[in-house]
Amino acid sequence: MAPTTTRTRRTTRRTTPAALATAVLLGAAACSAIKVDPERPTAPSSPASVSSAAGVSRSPAPATPPALTAAQAQAALITWTDLGEPWAPTQGAAAWRDAFLKVRVAHGTAPDCQRLLDALYADELLGAPARAVVGLDDTYHKAQLRYQVTAQRPAAVDRTLRWLRTLPGRCATFAATSANGTLQQVEVAGAALPEAGDARQGLRVTSTIEYQGEPVSLTLDVAAVRVGQDAFTLTNGGLGDVYSEVTAAAVQLGAERLAAVRKQGRVLV
Repeated sequence: MAPTTTRTRRTTRRTTPAALATAVLLGAAACSAIKVDPERPTAPSSPASVSSAAGVSRSPAPATPPALTAAQAQAALITWTDLGEPWAPTQGAAAWRDAFLKVRVAHGTAPDCQRLLDALYADELLGAPARAVVGLDDTYHKAQLRYQVTAQRPAAVDRTLRWLRTLPGRCATFAATSANGTLQQVEVAGAALPEAGDARQGLRVTSTIEYQGEPVSLTLDVAAVRVGQDAFTLTNGGLGDVYSEVTAAAVQLGAERLAAVRKQGRVLV
């Protein structure tokens, strides 16, 4: 079944002075990586245990579905045509990533708050590098959406989802400092998502600085969703208007497309 096209509605947005945007978007690049522990090997059965089980019929353990191929992961991505105007293929990483996400939290802040910002900056919310990723730009509201299919195992995804659910309590408000010394106030709140996939968690992260007496804020919608054995993450953010309706539509469509790709793979086996 072809995915339903969801189009965003253009609305009038408050313009941010060019001088503000230029000053805010100064920063330096950085990268990070998170290692994944290998699976523990199964110990061989002893002769005693084999003999005691003689004559007992055991059902074989269910086979774990194979990981998505690179082509399947690519096919599961959403595209700018799914969202419609004013979305378009990205022109590169948003400059606000360095200014607002490459920061150090204030002394005494819960370590989870730093972990969250580091994961968002590295674009590795679920830990492992993406299996496939797409970036989309809202050319009218100057927002950027990044969507990626991951290669994490379901148990690891569920652990991360449980951790994300704790953050609105642990990191509701805290202070952080950017690389150039700019102080910012960060807020983390839960965000509602459609009943898509098997497990999910949404956040809205808002980071605000003051420049020449005026507040400038980054708003970032964050979503992580598990669909059976597979999972994806999504961020939708910008210095202007960021619409939760766009985030919800992308989550719903992404979950449906990922499930369809996995189902088609089973049929072809």
